[in-house]
Amino acid sequence: MPIDHQQHFASVLASTVHDIKNSLGIQQQLIQKIALILDESNNPDITQLKFESNRMNHSMMQLLILYKIESHKFNLEIDEYPALDILEEVQAQHASLFQSNGINLLTECPDDLMSYLDFTHISNALGTILNNAQRYSRQKVLLSATLQKAFICFAIEDDGMGYPAEFLNIDLSNIHKMDWVTGSTGLGLHFVLNIAALHTNMNQCGYIKIDNESRLGGARFRLFLPN
Repeated sequence: MPIDHQQHFASVLASTVHDIKNSLGIQQQLIQKIALILDESNNPDITQLKFESNRMNHSMMQLLILYKIESHKFNLEIDEYPALDILEEVQAQHASLFQSNGINLLTECPDDLMSYLDFTHISNALGTILNNAQRYSRQKVLLSATLQKAFICFAIEDDGMGYPAEFLNIDLSNIHKMDWVTGSTGLGLHFVLNIAALHTNMNQCGYIKIDNESRLGGARFRLFLPN
């Protein structure tokens, strides 16, 4: 039987990414251990080191999930959750980084707003976008959730310079058209788009939108999930 070289390479790459992700997990534990020994848990450099390690780990996770989606080996675990729980989870994961960088992270969500979603993957997806927002914001980032007709909308808005014009025109569904030279690939958005699209209800599926219409004056990201 002839070897499918493309599939073989994808499998080898997925295995390698998995190994790297395991190593990063050990690295994260060591960083935490060293910070406790030195009593430097709130040191800005330690905080940044934790953030970069987490960011690499999330990137590896995204690649693995995209591989599983492509190979039809991935399923969501959807249940009902208060939207506020999602926002609080995302906020908690990034609170120390925002604090160390002097950025105010605000949340806005009705207490009784419910959502149907995969808690782990949606919180990770929003965390991916929030990482970028804190890098480009000046002083504030707003994380919110609202009900818009048959969809729940999770939004991340910042007070930075906004998305570049060419980035707003990227086809996020086509990974082959992304810019792998400059590093502005949009891989995080491509990942979130795929996770959103897997959320379906009554012939509706999730989607994302990006623009520069933030209430804070910068970029705005919106994730729409059927409710």
